[in-house]
Amino acid sequence: MGIKLLLATTFLVSAPAFAQTSPTTLSGQTVADPAKWPAAKSQGLSDPATETFVDGLLAQMTVEEKIGQMIQADIGAMKPEELRQYPLGSVLAGGNSPPLSGNDRSPQADWVETARAFRAVAMEPRGKHAPIPLLFGVDAVHGNNNVVGATIFPHNIGLGAANDPALLRRIGEVTAIETAAAGPDWAFGPTVAVPQDDRWGRTYEGYSEDPAIVRGLAGAMVEGIQGKPGTTNRIQKGYVAASTKHFLGDGGTHDGIDQGDARVSEATLVAIHGAGYPPAIEAGTMTVMASYSSWNGAKMHGNKSLLTDVLKGRMGFEGFVVGDWNGHGQVPGCTNTDCPVAFNAGLDMAMAPDSWKGLFDSTLRQAKDGTIPMARIDDAVRRILRVKVKLGLFDPARPIEGKAGVLGAPAHRAVAREAAAKSLVLLKNSGVLPIKASAKVLVTGPGADSIGMQTGGWTLSWQGDGNGNELFPNAESIFAGIQKAVTAGGGTATLSPDGSFTAKPDVAIVVFGEQPYAEMRGDIRTLEFQPGDKQALAQLRTLRAAGIPVVSVFLSGRPLWVNPELNASDAFVAAWLPGSEGGAIADVLVGDTGGKPRGDFHGRLSFSWPKTAGQFTLNKGQPGYDPLFALGYGLTYAKPGSVPALSEESGVDASLANTSVFFARGAAPAPFSFATDSGIKRTTVEGPATQEGGQLLSWPAGKATLRIGGRELDLSREANADLSLQLTYRLEAPATGPVRLLMEGGTNKGAIDATSLFTGQTGTWRTAKILLKCYQQNGVDLSKVVAPVVIEASGPLSFAIAEARIVSDPNASICPGK
Repeated sequence: MGIKLLLATTFLVSAPAFAQTSPTTLSGQTVADPAKWPAAKSQGLSDPATETFVDGLLAQMTVEEKIGQMIQADIGAMKPEELRQYPLGSVLAGGNSPPLSGNDRSPQADWVETARAFRAVAMEPRGKHAPIPLLFGVDAVHGNNNVVGATIFPHNIGLGAANDPALLRRIGEVTAIETAAAGPDWAFGPTVAVPQDDRWGRTYEGYSEDPAIVRGLAGAMVEGIQGKPGTTNRIQKGYVAASTKHFLGDGGTHDGIDQGDARVSEATLVAIHGAGYPPAIEAGTMTVMASYSSWNGAKMHGNKSLLTDVLKGRMGFEGFVVGDWNGHGQVPGCTNTDCPVAFNAGLDMAMAPDSWKGLFDSTLRQAKDGTIPMARIDDAVRRILRVKVKLGLFDPARPIEGKAGVLGAPAHRAVAREAAAKSLVLLKNSGVLPIKASAKVLVTGPGADSIGMQTGGWTLSWQGDGNGNELFPNAESIFAGIQKAVTAGGGTATLSPDGSFTAKPDVAIVVFGEQPYAEMRGDIRTLEFQPGDKQALAQLRTLRAAGIPVVSVFLSGRPLWVNPELNASDAFVAAWLPGSEGGAIADVLVGDTGGKPRGDFHGRLSFSWPKTAGQFTLNKGQPGYDPLFALGYGLTYAKPGSVPALSEESGVDASLANTSVFFARGAAPAPFSFATDSGIKRTTVEGPATQEGGQLLSWPAGKATLRIGGRELDLSREANADLSLQLTYRLEAPATGPVRLLMEGGTNKGAIDATSLFTGQTGTWRTAKILLKCYQQNGVDLSKVVAPVVIEASGPLSFAIAEARIVSDPNASICPGK
């Protein structure tokens, strides 16, 4: 793009005229000063031909069509035919939203069919001008992770440890083409958050605590997803639109609570949390997603000084700003179906997954009565149409869509395998690594043969749980990769879920770590790994006591306090969440038959590793910085090092960690307690997976109550996110009277008629998932829950309970009695 062209389009670079007035004064330090921010300039988004074409569309569009462009609905809450009455500009598939087939864990064909169904209605002739193509967005955050058979890359925390911009560009390219092949044309990534509190459940979505690392990777990923600025016919070439997120300060959330408040100065906001945006804008990112979070009390979705004056003005962003899932509804004075403040602040497209219809109606009224100026509406629509033109959506050709052999292609898996291998960080090695390929290897631990565990959250479902290996046809577990490498060298690899063996192995590899999670459910209160439930530690100690060298492969979405596990290991590898290519671990851990390395460790810590479980905000450069392993740490075969015996005092109350597991393994874990009325008989029984893993409860003839309570919980966010209370139980004698589920707290006590859950077949374990919204609708104050599980019944009734916890599975959840 030449200087002459730039001069011809300068009106597009600065913030629009209606936004030049001073932003509304907000409480506290919430109004940004654009002069304090770095200047940038979108590349490759505007040119005279594009703007002339957009001018022509704008001149023909009705106000209804313009408002439609500004609203995005979720495919789980909209039918394609509804686009005829509501001409929306975009749809998305949220983390748990299935394609039209109804199966949220579907292969490529189902997603292609869905995309084509929505697009066909959107492209029907409307009025006197050409129809406007639909944008279809998905959370393709580590590959096209919604689709069965896709290549799954390491989460960003692992890519930050690899710290290889050229590799990230290739990852972006694979993510894009596998997304385009399934039908969507917009990936909600990259995330350029700079997490500062590792308790935050989205820590793994950030490349690093260090803004310099984030700054160095952001542009490369955008270019990989979209192609370099100036690329034409992107969707036809297998590129999709990127969405740099979340603007701004999500990584600075106070106390590690998702959707929280970044209580920092503007200088800190600029230097740390704004680091990834200028390079992403210079790389041509087509969209930026606004953050749920606040800056010193002001919600980002309503912060005009940042969305308009800084992002669109000072940083010269020419694409469009999209909201997060009903994030506009959190702005003071707004609801999910009514929020002119957000649009006037600079939001161009509201993500209104299930509120789209009400928001369309209210926004249309506000456009007609002037509450939202037409200049603001035309600016928002211009930005959206500009992206659609530059993406190539007005060209109906889609040669990549539906193409066989694209998802999980061998070349794509090779890139993912390279990324996983480069992300591994060696924390400790007392001479046991590399393992001879001719050795007898015992492989154990919950993550050894679990592709779901190694891929983590945002995989096939929002929270990433419930994913068996059968759902990953183009993937390899860590055990399978080790077995292949060792067998090729003449050795043996034996999978032993409990760590037992008949013939003593030469070495044991124990794969353990965090179970999958995503935002909110992933928020924790202490950095101690497995507080109160040290199964992995017990296994490590048992193997070592038998004289077997032990290698720990630790799967996690953040650095955690694992001093006891480090002490019990001869080698310890931080593998993060490596994705679908478990064979990458063997590429580095297993040497040749003589014990020489086949590949060395490349990864270096992009997050500081804590010395105690209380070092929540452990970031390089802060006063008192005292980590166990500093930012940039990582041993190699070429440059080994030693780790002395470590203190096993965590420094925090372990019970602080538990906010979602109320009953498991036959007991209520701290800080919760299990209590029954005196008339209920209790017997410890075998659970569905463990000995003494359940409690058999027998009700008397009269009314009695089971109560699991503890610390006060705020479950309101979880309810808004469609999370559920999951009960795993076995009916022994069906209910003969009413059974009610309750939650106690605050001033409210609501009851759900759950009698139907306690009738029918006996003698088999079953699972019930009750949406938290059901309790809310029945009058429970979910912000002050002191007893999350209360079962009140009139006997006789007998059932065994094995588990009660918070889960994410809205498609399989119910409201009993309705």
